[in-house]
Amino acid sequence: MADLSVAAPARSQNFIHILRKRAFSSPTDSVMSIVVFGVLAWLAWTLIDWAILRAVWSAENVDQCGKGTGAGACWAVIDARHRLILFGLYPFDQHWRSTLAAGAIIVTVILSCFPFMWNAKRIVTLWVVGFASYYLLMEGSLLGLQQVTTDGWGGLSLTLFLFSAVVLLGMPMGLGLALMRRSEMPFVRGFAVVLIDFVRSLPLLVTLFTAAVVIPIILPSWLEGDKIWRVIIAFALFFACYQAEVFRGGFQAIPKGQFEAGAALGLSYWQVLGRIVLPQVFRHALPSTINMVVITFKETALVIIIGFFDIMASAKAAFGTGEWAPYYLEVYVFVALIYWLFIFSLGQYGEYLKGRMAISER
Repeated sequence: MADLSVAAPARSQNFIHILRKRAFSSPTDSVMSIVVFGVLAWLAWTLIDWAILRAVWSAENVDQCGKGTGAGACWAVIDARHRLILFGLYPFDQHWRSTLAAGAIIVTVILSCFPFMWNAKRIVTLWVVGFASYYLLMEGSLLGLQQVTTDGWGGLSLTLFLFSAVVLLGMPMGLGLALMRRSEMPFVRGFAVVLIDFVRSLPLLVTLFTAAVVIPIILPSWLEGDKIWRVIIAFALFFACYQAEVFRGGFQAIPKGQFEAGAALGLSYWQVLGRIVLPQVFRHALPSTINMVVITFKETALVIIIGFFDIMASAKAAFGTGEWAPYYLEVYVFVALIYWLFIFSLGQYGEYLKGRMAISER
């Protein structure tokens, strides 16, 4: 086992050597580095001073917000309005249900990341239980609780539900479209090509607006369905069309000889696909897939335009009154930290998966 007392100074010396080589290798580089580091230090101190040292944290001290030219952040708005930001229009006395529902989705996603859950039966059971728990808690009537229709759902729990539902439905749809595009049957291949290119040529907002507003005008009332499910299906189709192109790139990286070798061993098409090809396709497509998932989480904010009270709409309502209107920046910083936490976690998990797959290739 390596001696940690020796390893730590060695890493420190290596960092100092790299810093000298890259930032202070010449007088010009040294001057520029000192200026850049000085500006970054000043920005960091200014941010810390505004956000922490001179900040007002409690709603009880809201009268101190904005006083003086050097006033700091007014986090009292978060203290006073955090329920509206996190839960939206959900009934105040039922916020515990929304909290448990959001927790069910988060636990489901976290458990899905562990290798012991990477089994078809386990993962399907986990997601069925997770989504059922979410719906039963949020809707409530099947559990004998106060019924809350989907129009009353909002805040962080709605954002998490939209994101996870879109990815869960869109991923197999994307794989199916990628396989259809590789089909030898002209009709199947042509249908996939037209659908993928048509959906990808439209902005996401148009797709969501069509699902939320146009479809109820075209279809009879008994076929409309719930607005939230129409939006989820449309969003999932949009995600699937982009993900299909990601998978197509993964398929193109697989030599054709592997299909022929599988057939020579007596394996059927689906056995070759499931046991030989798809694991390699997922490995090649992983970086782009993680990028698509991250983009999807951020694009859930667009549902505010079609009338859903997600976390962005809740944030806007939090400073919509005259008392809190001057402190919109603090609200958006709080929401940005929530987005950053989830997106950073997704990115780090993607790096873990890439490292795990790199080890398995050795």
